[in-house]
Amino acid sequence: MKKDLSKVRNIGISAHIDSGKTTLTERILFFTQRIHAIHEVRGKDGVGATMDSMDLERERGITIQSAATHCTWKDYAINIIDTPGHVDFTIEVERALRVLDGAVLILCSVGGVQSQSITVNRQMTRYKVPRIAFINKCDRTGANPGRVVQQLRDKLGLNAVLMQMPIGLESDLEGMIDLVAMQAVYFDGDQGREIRREAIPAHLQDEAQAKREELLDAASMFSDELMELMLEEGDIPEAVVHEAIRRGTLSLGLTPVMIGSAYKNKGIQLLLDAVATYLPTPMDIENTALDLNDEEAEKTVSNDPADPLVALAFKLEDGRYGQLTYIRTYQGEVKKGDTIINSRTGKKVKVGRLVRMHADEMEEIEEAGSGDIVALFGVDCASGDTFCAPELSWSMSSMHIPAPVISLAIKPVDNKAQINMAKALNRFTKEDPTFKTYVDHETSETIISGMGELHLEVYIERMKREYKAEVEVGAPQVAYRETITRRADFDYTHKKQTGGSGQFGRVAGFVEPLEEGEYEFVDQIVGGAIPREFISSCDKGFQKSLDKGTLTGAPITGVRITINDGAYHAVDSSDVAFQLAAIGAFRQGYDKAAAVIMEPIMKVAVEGPSEFQGAVMGSINQRRGVIIGTFEEGSYTVVEAEVPLVEMFGYSTTLRSLTQGKAEFTMEFSTYKQVPKGLADELIKAFNEKKKES
Repeated sequence: MKKDLSKVRNIGISAHIDSGKTTLTERILFFTQRIHAIHEVRGKDGVGATMDSMDLERERGITIQSAATHCTWKDYAINIIDTPGHVDFTIEVERALRVLDGAVLILCSVGGVQSQSITVNRQMTRYKVPRIAFINKCDRTGANPGRVVQQLRDKLGLNAVLMQMPIGLESDLEGMIDLVAMQAVYFDGDQGREIRREAIPAHLQDEAQAKREELLDAASMFSDELMELMLEEGDIPEAVVHEAIRRGTLSLGLTPVMIGSAYKNKGIQLLLDAVATYLPTPMDIENTALDLNDEEAEKTVSNDPADPLVALAFKLEDGRYGQLTYIRTYQGEVKKGDTIINSRTGKKVKVGRLVRMHADEMEEIEEAGSGDIVALFGVDCASGDTFCAPELSWSMSSMHIPAPVISLAIKPVDNKAQINMAKALNRFTKEDPTFKTYVDHETSETIISGMGELHLEVYIERMKREYKAEVEVGAPQVAYRETITRRADFDYTHKKQTGGSGQFGRVAGFVEPLEEGEYEFVDQIVGGAIPREFISSCDKGFQKSLDKGTLTGAPITGVRITINDGAYHAVDSSDVAFQLAAIGAFRQGYDKAAAVIMEPIMKVAVEGPSEFQGAVMGSINQRRGVIIGTFEEGSYTVVEAEVPLVEMFGYSTTLRSLTQGKAEFTMEFSTYKQVPKGLADELIKAFNEKKKES
C-alpha cells in the first residue's frame, strides 16, 4: 500500500534550554499511544524521558543528542526530532532543521523569547522552515502568554498570532478557548486524555471575540475568500480560516501561536491538530540537488515515490551493531536489499538493514518511501552525504557547520587508554562535525576542539564510560587567530642549486588586510612574468603559509594577497619552487604588515533575579566584557554582553556563588577582535618559550 504523502509531517521540536522540549515530546508520544506511561526528564522514578536515552542525558537532565521518533495522530504519520537546547550542541539542531519540513518553536510563558530561542529561530529561517510557536508552562507563576507573543513580534520579527486564549493562568489554568471554533476546551479524565468542548464562559466572551478579530485580520492577508467573507460580515466556515492560516504559515508570513502546559497535559492534542493542519507535507517544500554529471546543474527533487531514489544522510551514530546512518528520503523508495550509490564517493552500497527509530529503540522495516526519516545499518559514509539510485548522481546541499571555538589538551594515562581514546575520537569526529581533533606536532599533545566547555566535557565523560579511556585533561585553549593591520610589499626569490636541475622562482606583490572573509588571492601578473601553470602554485604556497602565524602559531585570517611581478627559469622553475617562493614571500610581507592577535568574542546572556543585577554586571566588567543591554522581565533581569572567550572559563561556578545558584547563562560565538597589548605580549612570550623547549 502506497503512503499518502499529504498525511506525512516531518517536524522538529526546538527551543531555549529548559523550555520543555523533551517533556512536550514525551506527552506527544503518550497521546499518540506510542508510549503507555509518562516519565519526567528529572523524574523521581529514575527512568527519565523516553527521548533522553543516553545515561549522561538522564543524569544531567538535559538533551545532548537529537533523537528521532515517529507516531500516528488520527490518520497522520508524524516523524519527530527532539533537539538539544544548549548552544554547545547546536549542530544537532542544524542537522535536524536541514531535513525537516516544519518545526515547533517552544517558549516558556515566563521566560519568553530567550537567547537560545533567537539562535534556533535564526536556524529555522536559514533553512526556510515554516513553524508553529507553542507557549508552554502556562501553569507556572508569572505566566504571561500575551507578553511572549509581543516578544515573538519584537525580538524575532515573526508575524505571531494567538490561536488560543487561556482560561485562567498559573495554578488556575483550566483550559483554553479555541479562537477558530470559538469554543472553550477542557482536558478531563486520566492525564487529560478526554477533550471536553463547551460554550465560552460569559466573562471571557468579549476578550475572545477581540482576539478572534485579530486572528482573522492576520489570516485574511493570505486568503481572498476569507477577506470577502469578513467584508460581507457573514458566517465564516472553520475550513476557510484553517486554509488561510496554513497558507500564511507555509509562506513564512504567519506564525500560529498555541498555548498550554506539557507538564499538566493541557493543550497537547490541539497542538497535534495544528501540526497536522498547518505544517507542510513533504510535497509543500521545494528541495534542490546538484546533478554532478551535468556540469553541476541544479535539479528540483520531486518527492515522487515512483522516481529514482534521492536521500540525505544527516546524522551518524556508532551503536552496538555498527554505524547507524539516519537518512531523509526526498524522492523514490529504498528497500531492504537495494543497491544505492553514495554520490560523493561514487561507491555502491547494499542496503542490509533498514530501521525506523524510536529514541534508542528500533523496529525493522522492509521499505521506506519518499518523505520518510529512517536509518540504515552498516553503511560507510559521512554526515551530509547524498545517496541515489544507481542511474543518478545528485548531491543535495549539506548543512551549515559552525567553527569550533574552544580546545583542550588530552593525554591518555596508559597504552590501553591510548588505543581506546583513538577509537573514541575516531567515532566522535565522524558523528559530530563541530568536534575536531588533531595532534600538536610541537608538544605531541592530542587537542580536541568544540563549541563550548560543556560540549568537550560531555565527550571526555563519554570516552571514560563508553570506551574505558581514562584521560588527563590540560588547560582549555582558545582558538586565537592572527591578522595584519597594514599593507606591506614583498619581493622574494627562491633559489636552490643541487646536482642536476635546481629550483628557481621569484614572486613579488603585496599583502593587505581583508575586511570580509579569511583569504583572497589576486593575480595581476602581465606579460608572462610567472607562467600561467605556476600561478596556482603561488596560491597553494600562500594558503600553506596561513596555517601558522609567527606571533603565536595561530592560523592567519583576513588577508588579501596580490602578486604583480616575478621571474622564472626555463629549466629550474617548477610547482614546488613557486610554492616555496610564495611561502618565503608571504613571510617577508607578513613581518612588515604589523601583525596582531585576534581572540574569539562570545555573545553572553545572563538571566537571573533582578536583585543580583549589580553583581552580574560587575562580574562581566571584571572579565573585559562589554554590556550591550539589560532588560527586565517581571522579577528577572537579562544582561546581554560581549565577553572574550578566554575570560569565560569557570564562569558558571562564579555565577552560581554570586547569585545563590539562581542565575544561568548561555553563550555563543559572535566575532573576532584584537587582543589588548598586555595579553598579546604574554601570549607571544609563552609561544616563544614553548618553541625553545621543543
